[in-house]
Amino acid sequence: MTAARSLAFVALFYLWSAIVAIAILPLLLAPRGWMLAATRLWADTVIALLAAICGVRVEVRGRRHLAAGPALIGAKHQCMFDTWGCLSLFADACFVMKKELVKIPFFGWYSWKSDMIVVDREGGAKALRKLLADARARAAQGRQVVIFPEGSRTAPGETGDYKPGIAALYRDLGLACTPMATNSGVHWPAHGFLRRPGTIVYEFLSPIPPGLSRREFMRVLEERLEGASTALLGE
Repeated sequence: MTAARSLAFVALFYLWSAIVAIAILPLLLAPRGWMLAATRLWADTVIALLAAICGVRVEVRGRRHLAAGPALIGAKHQCMFDTWGCLSLFADACFVMKKELVKIPFFGWYSWKSDMIVVDREGGAKALRKLLADARARAAQGRQVVIFPEGSRTAPGETGDYKPGIAALYRDLGLACTPMATNSGVHWPAHGFLRRPGTIVYEFLSPIPPGLSRREFMRVLEERLEGASTALLGE
């Protein structure tokens, strides 16, 4: 039954996504806020389909830790769902994403229109300077900068290599960093089509105050993020 429901959801997901992607093309010429509203509506509809068909629901915890204005979010990344499933959690999120993703038709165009931060992971110091400049500009607009510290997806229970980009953002922006734990990969595996019934949890943890040394910040971030994400696996 899980396999049949998952297949039905995947088929509807891609059909609905294709319809919306074509329908909102004119918004490339509209104000950015219109694109944000459209993508949120698409994401919320997919979340509703996921719950209705596969029995996978989304729960948000620790909203009190999330600033309404400019913020730095260090998020655990376990599956594709993390890149858009939490759009509605933020007032105006700006995701840090690798440049390869903006080459994807429609997705890349809409990411560009939404003013996401695009990084070249092979670009060295030049890419880091661009990342910091773009993040400062987005924070000045009151947006929430969301970055996956490990740089790519990890399976539930696994810890990736925490990259230095988030430490540079933490130092340069002078903002507290709010870790966001999840168990999303349990219910939406990175590979395969099965969507396992249960609850995807996004948990905002206590913010890490600005001013820590790079080493101490990275230690605290990894400790909190991995500890909370692992704890969610036992629920």
